[in-house]
Amino acid sequence: MGDGIEIRMVRRDGASVAAMLTLRHQSSVVYKYGCSDETFHNLGGMPFLFWRLIEESKKSGVNEIDFGRSDVDHEGLITFKDKFNTSKQLLTYYRYTNPKKEKGSRLHAWPAVRYLFSILPSALASTAGSIVYRHLG
Repeated sequence: MGDGIEIRMVRRDGASVAAMLTLRHQSSVVYKYGCSDETFHNLGGMPFLFWRLIEESKKSGVNEIDFGRSDVDHEGLITFKDKFNTSKQLLTYYRYTNPKKEKGSRLHAWPAVRYLFSILPSALASTAGSIVYRHLG
């Protein structure tokens, strides 16, 4: 993905305060993932990263920033995104589950995840893996 993927990070005295992962395609940027250390929330790391994302995107000719998906019951995140004058769109997900596969395995989706990681470019798979694996277990 080359320049299409960026990880932005804020640190204070060597400690990670906040980080975000964005993907760019043509004139659009998508916010995919963000995290912050709650002990540093008073520093405003995530608002700072979003503000820098907006500034850098405008300078580089981006026409649209997609602030990503939010669960409808995650009021804090929705309120945060609303402060940037974002527009909302309700997404409906449909899931087909195979009862035979679900019976004995609660992780029946892992083959699909393994396949996805097998087709990703190495650099992207490594980055995504380091982010995702920290949160599993």
